[in-house]
Amino acid sequence: MQTQLHKLKEETLLAIQAIKEKIDLDALENKIFGRKNGQLTELMGGLKDLTGDARKAVGVLINEVKTAIENEITAKRRDLSAEDWKKVLATEKVDITQPALPREERGHLHSVSIVQKEIEDLFISMGFMVLDGPELESDYYNFGSVNMPEGHPARDMQDTFYIKGHDDKSDVPWVMRTQTSSVQVRAMQKYGAPLRAIVPGRVFRNESTDARHEHTFDQVEGFVVDKNISFAHMKAALETVVQSLYGSETKLRLRPKYYPFVEPGVNGEVTCFLCHGNGCRVCKNSGWLEIFGAGLIHPNVLKEGDIDPKIYSGFAFGFGLTRLVMLKYGIDDIRYFQSGDLKFLKQF
Repeated sequence: MQTQLHKLKEETLLAIQAIKEKIDLDALENKIFGRKNGQLTELMGGLKDLTGDARKAVGVLINEVKTAIENEITAKRRDLSAEDWKKVLATEKVDITQPALPREERGHLHSVSIVQKEIEDLFISMGFMVLDGPELESDYYNFGSVNMPEGHPARDMQDTFYIKGHDDKSDVPWVMRTQTSSVQVRAMQKYGAPLRAIVPGRVFRNESTDARHEHTFDQVEGFVVDKNISFAHMKAALETVVQSLYGSETKLRLRPKYYPFVEPGVNGEVTCFLCHGNGCRVCKNSGWLEIFGAGLIHPNVLKEGDIDPKIYSGFAFGFGLTRLVMLKYGIDDIRYFQSGDLKFLKQF
């Protein structure tokens, strides 16, 4: 039996060295160690016919042969795996210029951000700065600086979130800004005149929500301050804006409207870009869509911004950014924007 074991060891080790594929190595392993017909398994079964020192000597030899073959199989399997990886590296190259994740899973801009970027690019091309300001604002900048002092009836036109305990060192009340107009005087105080800027951003109103009203939405405030600015300058600038947004055939009309921070004030309406002025559901069959408020900046506002109204004048305007998005995409419920509903957000 010892002769058989030595012969099995030599033949098996030579066979292992000659193997080129894993499947052949697996077959050889089963041929040697198979539980029913394995060659070494059958020889191990013959131990029961031996006795004494012979049984002991053969048992030791069987373990040596078994260990030698197992070690050689393990080494060969490792070599074959390395060869497989070499083939993969030689034939399969990773294009590092391709995105690691599928494009559709990488996210995208919110619909409000898309339209805001379009508007910012438009005004930048017209020489405007894009400014930002605090959403938690002092009562002064939100109301007082834009000609709405304490007790002014215009404050009743806006439902306001008042913040308690924000600044314990002063008696000045703080609010969540109700309009991006709160940045207007800040900009005048910082940059002086001449000045032209827009201020896109979120505003907040303490009101019940429904399809047309939301506690948080977006506006775009804009203003120009310079010498000899007139109503004609304002109309020409706003015509350029609406025609850039909605097409060169779009018509603009201005209708009187009271705003405390401008004098005179107007509502800006454009021909409905869906029905082209013929009347439809979106424009309530009027043929016109109201999209902004505007007017010549009130002298009191210029004074608050440390600008002499006898030398400088200006105009201001405000677009409901969220409303522009709703009109652009035909969205009929403002609450979708704050819902976090992926079915809605993935459409843009």
